[in-house]
Amino acid sequence: MPGAENDTPERIALGKALFFDTRLSINDQQSCASCHRLGEGQAGVDGLRFFPGAKGELGTRNSPTVLNAGWHKTLFWDGRAKDLADQAKQPILNPVEMAMPSPAYVVEKLAKIPEYRAAFARAFPGANPALTYDNLGEAIASFERTLRSESRFDDFLKGDKTALNAQEQDGLAAFLKVNCVRCHDGALLGGELFEKLGKVHPFPYGGDEGRFAVTGRPEDRKVFKVPSLRNVALTGPWFHNGSGETLPDAVRVMGRIQLDVNLTDQEVADIVAFLGALNGKDLDRRK
Repeated sequence: MPGAENDTPERIALGKALFFDTRLSINDQQSCASCHRLGEGQAGVDGLRFFPGAKGELGTRNSPTVLNAGWHKTLFWDGRAKDLADQAKQPILNPVEMAMPSPAYVVEKLAKIPEYRAAFARAFPGANPALTYDNLGEAIASFERTLRSESRFDDFLKGDKTALNAQEQDGLAAFLKVNCVRCHDGALLGGELFEKLGKVHPFPYGGDEGRFAVTGRPEDRKVFKVPSLRNVALTGPWFHNGSGETLPDAVRVMGRIQLDVNLTDQEVADIVAFLGALNGKDLDRRK
């Protein structure tokens, strides 16, 4: 992943500790892992439409997965973070999320913990000071670059024709035929483009202005980052506002509003089956 050339075991270990540490929130109860759950079959999301922050307030955007996030060109639904380190620093200071008042406050809090003083020194040798807010972001990014998932679809692309069953292969064919791949392309099947949500017909659930809030450009109204479809079967509810309650509904809506296609029940079922083949093999729930 971009930036991995600077990762070291010490930096990754520090980033992992920070990722799971609730002391990065104002109430000592929220961590990065609260919204981006890992382990025990979790796919880097919380499974909620909106997660309640440190002060009990709900955000307005659904938490995207952190799996494979280091390959994305930008982060967040509106693309306001340029890389993983930039992304890692923002929720900690967001008043509706972890609600820490300033970078200096975070650094001061961590500096009172001897284990962190030592861990930052090991992770950033030669830096003076080593414990900085920018280095916190870099450490979390180092850990997040280890969160990678490879799917059965990758095996299929490498030539294993048995990696996908007949319905999954039918779903891939339908995915290509109706041109889902126009936006969901590349190694991540998405994660590289910005597109207007409701390109052909209006998005039926909510009025979020999307990237317009970042750029102020009228042409960016209702424009969002195209999400990666890797692990999408495990990361519901779907859409930027979590309004997609089931994956078949989300597939059907996207076909209609983005491609002007009314998918048949069989096409929806086949595409959903194919999307399940994009689950990381360690998360694959196929029996």
